[in-house]
Amino acid sequence: MPSSRVAVLGATGCVGRQVCAALSRDGHEVVAVARNHAPHVSAYPFLLMDVAATPAEKIAEVFLTHGVDAVVNATGGWAKLEEEMAYAHVRLVERLVEALTLTASAGHRPRLVHVGSIHEYGPVPAGVLIDESVDPRPATPYARTKLAGSQAVLAAGELDGVVLRAVNVCGPYTTQASFLGMVAARLRDTTAAEGLELSIADAQRDYLDVRDLADAVVKALSAPAAGRAVNIGRGVATDMRELVALLVAAAGFPPEALKEQDRQVESKGGDWTRADITLAGRLLGWHPRIDLPDSIRDMWLSLIR
Repeated sequence: MPSSRVAVLGATGCVGRQVCAALSRDGHEVVAVARNHAPHVSAYPFLLMDVAATPAEKIAEVFLTHGVDAVVNATGGWAKLEEEMAYAHVRLVERLVEALTLTASAGHRPRLVHVGSIHEYGPVPAGVLIDESVDPRPATPYARTKLAGSQAVLAAGELDGVVLRAVNVCGPYTTQASFLGMVAARLRDTTAAEGLELSIADAQRDYLDVRDLADAVVKALSAPAAGRAVNIGRGVATDMRELVALLVAAAGFPPEALKEQDRQVESKGGDWTRADITLAGRLLGWHPRIDLPDSIRDMWLSLIR
């Protein structure tokens, strides 16, 4: 789309940070929105706002006042309690949808790009390629609340909304709430001589560099995808042990520094995820560019700088 003003909700998070950078590189003006300020958003106009706790009328007024042409919702993440996830994934999205409905009634209809999750589909048998026709059957609080938020966007016919169902991400500034982020933090705080004891899920999952996801968000701003859910991933299921081995190597540790423990791992998502990204290529003109070794290396470098 032509240069525009884009409000990025969750601008201080791992995904939001890269979305802001990608939008800026593409010539868009970014308005960063978050509950707390962070140094890396200082380059953009910043709005301190808890969207879930702000009246829809106020949100709509802010968007209209700032001349926002598009909104990206990159908020949310893992939390311990389902109530916390419902607040971030459902209440916030419903409030945002209400606000954008008000702006539409005022003659201003920004495109909404909502970052959902591949886990909204729920567990699928190993080997299944997950396309957008799969009937969502989420099995965890995270997946259930993410699906409810995505459905709120897709059900609002008066909105110009697109849902990107993203796979797990890695890459720079990956949150330590994620498995790989946790492993990276533990590696940073140990030595090769000490080694790292770790339980690894017997799982294969689709992982995508967060910068590739940000690129998909930018392309979704102008793509003919209103009212659609589009899967975003690498289209490859990678064994979790392979991912950990890449991280151990990026940290400069020998393979034997990893001491795998034989304990059951509680999965926050499915044991198998592999996204069919055909629709993303057709509607968005998007394809992943960054391979996993480079993504994991950059993830490690961002942690130790």
